[in-house]
Amino acid sequence: MNTVLHRAGTRGHENHGWLDTHHTFSFADYHNSDRMNFGALRVLNDDVIGPGTGFGRHRHNNMEIISIPLEGDLEHKDSMGNVAVIKQGDVQVMSAGSGIYHSEFNDNADREAKFLQIWVFPNKDDVTPRYDQMTLDSDLLKNQLYQILSPDADDQGVWIYQNAWFHMGELDKGFETTYQLKDSQNGVYAFVIEGDITIEGQMLNKRDGLGIWETPAIHIKADSNATLLLMEVPMSVE
Repeated sequence: MNTVLHRAGTRGHENHGWLDTHHTFSFADYHNSDRMNFGALRVLNDDVIGPGTGFGRHRHNNMEIISIPLEGDLEHKDSMGNVAVIKQGDVQVMSAGSGIYHSEFNDNADREAKFLQIWVFPNKDDVTPRYDQMTLDSDLLKNQLYQILSPDADDQGVWIYQNAWFHMGELDKGFETTYQLKDSQNGVYAFVIEGDITIEGQMLNKRDGLGIWETPAIHIKADSNATLLLMEVPMSVE
């Protein structure tokens, strides 16, 4: 078993006024050669967007982009004609493929919007761009690791062009479980959204990240009431 620990306070940080963001991996003006990615997981940004502001129209290609709102509402518009508002409890995915333009704005004039912006390298380039979103049933997150993303359009949750699985759980203090990796060639990156959690003996706090690979399973214990995101991804990117 191999591990890499990223404490919350060691992340890259940029405050643009309208956007206050922390980068687990190198992004924009933050560059750390030791933090380029975790396997196929390329970006994990913890974004806070000011009231009524946001990301103007911009282009992406050949990247799987996942947005998980934590507070507030985000209005999405893209060049495929999609207009949607995503909020806490939703999961949004875009396969940028051959190229897509989109914008993302805080839909609230009186409060911040907080969300996780996650990029995963795809296993297929130049696909036709696609958009999807889903709303999670909060009861299904209670004291279990609920699958929110997979490689299979017919499986539970949204899907992407990559051999990856994401799970979320809202765990009570003292809850314990074991996560079995779906693919032996994958690793799993655990990100603590809220609370305190111990994974394989490593104590983690709010916004800490822990990558683990070369293991078939990981043991998880909630040391307080906590919210956890697990991202299982391939460790090699071709």
